[in-house]
Amino acid sequence: MQAVLTQQKCVEALKGEAAMTASLTQAEKREMIDKAKSAIVLILRDKVLRDVAREATAASMWAKLESLYMTKSLAQRQLLKQQLYSFNMVESKSISEQLVEFNKILDDLANIEVNMEDEDKALLLLCSLPKSFEHFKDTILYGKEGTTTLEEVQSALRTKELTKFKDLKVDEGGEGLNVARGRSEHRGKGNGKFDKCSKITYFYVLI
Repeated sequence: MQAVLTQQKCVEALKGEAAMTASLTQAEKREMIDKAKSAIVLILRDKVLRDVAREATAASMWAKLESLYMTKSLAQRQLLKQQLYSFNMVESKSISEQLVEFNKILDDLANIEVNMEDEDKALLLLCSLPKSFEHFKDTILYGKEGTTTLEEVQSALRTKELTKFKDLKVDEGGEGLNVARGRSEHRGKGNGKFDKCSKITYFYVLI
């Protein structure tokens, strides 16, 4: 939401009229406050909007939203950090799905102003990988010079998942081709009639 207000050049209004830049005229301040309030109203869903509808200014609306949905309490920070540090990827779920979960935790931490170094995020993600990814992890950590970024790790993981999926499709296609070839060879034997073995093969293919 704050990004939208910044794009609309009215994020200054979140400070409150008294704390806004002194170089702005009174008319400019009022215009910016109204613009920010309208932007907030348009962004919020009905259920959330009802919680702040009675607030008179963009600053008071923002303060109410922070108190309701962006709590900065110690308990909230500890809970999210615990989720991040104990996050472990498993082979039974897709990599993409688990990256969404990991990024959501990071976003929730950022929303309560808990900032982390990008390299630390990348290392936490690498440490969350299952044992079958040991070679992948070593390649990322020691295969190049310089720091490891979160974007690099996530991009490499998505590429690995895509490659694995393509290999699986190729294997399945090869098996299907072998089955079809076997059926064709059996048809050429026994003067056009199925022998016992070809009947079993044909039945197996059908099921």
